[in-house]
Amino acid sequence: MSPAPESKQDRRPPYQHAADELRRDILQGRIKPGEQMPSIRELQERFGVANMTARGALNVLRDEGLIYTIHGRGSFVADHDAAGEFSVGYTPPAWYLAKEGKTPSQAEQGEGRPDDTEAARATLAEMLTALRDEIRVLSAEHQELRREVEELKSRQSKSQS
Repeated sequence: MSPAPESKQDRRPPYQHAADELRRDILQGRIKPGEQMPSIRELQERFGVANMTARGALNVLRDEGLIYTIHGRGSFVADHDAAGEFSVGYTPPAWYLAKEGKTPSQAEQGEGRPDDTEAARATLAEMLTALRDEIRVLSAEHQELRREVEELKSRQSKSQS
């Protein structure tokens, strides 16, 4: 299913249309927090776009804070609360808010969500940074273990021949 422009005057590039549909899927809960996003190949097939176009759509969502990427693993939906507010301070783009009938200032003020103190945000940011760093370390360790397993398999096959 490819994203259809809402009007003939919508001249935004295809990656924006793909990002819109993926954003909608995330905000409506079809792709839940922590779930892996579809692969680049799956996005190419779903939207009928090129590899770089699919990557561009994911880059838009990553820049907005809706998803995060772990090298070699894929992209995942960032955590958000039941009201749909993302813990990383996500503010939708102005054109998206216009469709929802809100202004950017309303979103920045956090209309409809509990007030956050600066200390809580700083603590949350520190926790997210620590978790991201831990994931990176674990991913590097995982890759090293995979290399060791491949090396052992290679040695074993050489010794059997």
